[in-house]
Amino acid sequence: MKLKNTLRRILLSGLCLTAVSCTATIKETDNKDAFIQQMVATHQFDESELNELFQSVQIKENILKTISKPAEGLPWYKYRNIFLTESRIDGGVKFWRENAQALASAEQQYGVPAEIVVAIIGVETLYGQNTGNHRVIDALSTLAFAYPPRSKFFLGELENFLLLCRDEHINPLEPTGSYAGAMGIPQFMPSSFRNYAIDFDHDSRRDIWHNNNDVIASIANYFAQHQWQPGRAIAFPVKAKGEKYKPMLKGDLKPDLTIAELQSLDVDTSVSLPLNSKIKLLIFEQEQNEELWAALDNFYVITRYNHSPLYAMAVYQLSQAISNKKASTYE
Repeated sequence: MKLKNTLRRILLSGLCLTAVSCTATIKETDNKDAFIQQMVATHQFDESELNELFQSVQIKENILKTISKPAEGLPWYKYRNIFLTESRIDGGVKFWRENAQALASAEQQYGVPAEIVVAIIGVETLYGQNTGNHRVIDALSTLAFAYPPRSKFFLGELENFLLLCRDEHINPLEPTGSYAGAMGIPQFMPSSFRNYAIDFDHDSRRDIWHNNNDVIASIANYFAQHQWQPGRAIAFPVKAKGEKYKPMLKGDLKPDLTIAELQSLDVDTSVSLPLNSKIKLLIFEQEQNEELWAALDNFYVITRYNHSPLYAMAVYQLSQAISNKKASTYE
C-alpha cells in the first residue's frame, strides 16, 4: 500500500520552509536501506515513496547530545524541584476543572484516578504547553540510524510511526514531538499510540495533539491495560532500623516483597494493606539524607509509562498536591 497522495504531492512540490529542510541528510547506509526493504516486504509500502520521504528527513546533532543527558540522571531532590512547583500544581487544578467531565468519564470507564491522569499530563508537557518542536520523523530517524545504543528500539518506533501515519491519514513530515519522538500532549511513543490511543469522542480520529478528550482516555487506557488496580494505594514512606533492607534495593522495579518479608527486614509497616500486597523498596536521595519508600503495584504501573522511579514518584506526588489543592480551593 502506498503512502497517501497528499504526502506525494508535498514531497514533489518542493514546498519546504527552508532549503535546509529539503536537503538529504541521511546517508545511504545498509541500516536505512534494510529498514526500507522491511517496510516494503512486511507492510507493503512503496519503496520509491519511502526513499523520497527520507530525502526530506534530517539527522539532528542536538538530539544525539540531549539523549545522553536525561533528567532522570539527577538526584531526586533536584528532579522533584522541576515538577513539584506551585505553577504546575495550579495548572493541574485548572486543567482538571476545564476537563472535569472527560476526566470523570474516563475514571469511571478505566478505573484510573483523575489526579493521576492530570499529573501525567503535567509532568509530560505542562498541560500541553511543551509538546516538543522536533519533527517526529527526524527524531526517530536520528536515533534509529545514528544512535547505535538504542537503534533497535527506535527502528521499531519508526516502523510504528509510519504505520500510524498511514492508518490515521497523517503526513509523516508534519507531527512534532520530543527529542525522542514522543508525541502530543501525553507524549506517546508511536507504538503506544497504536496500542493504546483512544477516540473518546467518536469523531473517527485519535487526536493526542489537540483533543483533550482523546488525551485523557488514552492515558487512562494505557494505565488500565498495564493492570492499574482501582482503589489501591500507590506508595508510602517507611522507616527502617539497621541496614538489613539494603540488599533489597537492587533489581528491577516490580514489587517483590511480602508484608511479612518487609517486617523481617526491620522496616516499619504501620500502613494497613491487604495481606497479598507486594512491595518494592526504593530509596530517594535528598540533600541531607535519603528517603525510603514502599512502592506498590500501582507505582510499578506508573513506571511502565516511563521506566524511572524518579518519574513515577514525581507523578505520584504531583497528583497528591493537585488533588489536595483542588479540594481545598474549589470544593
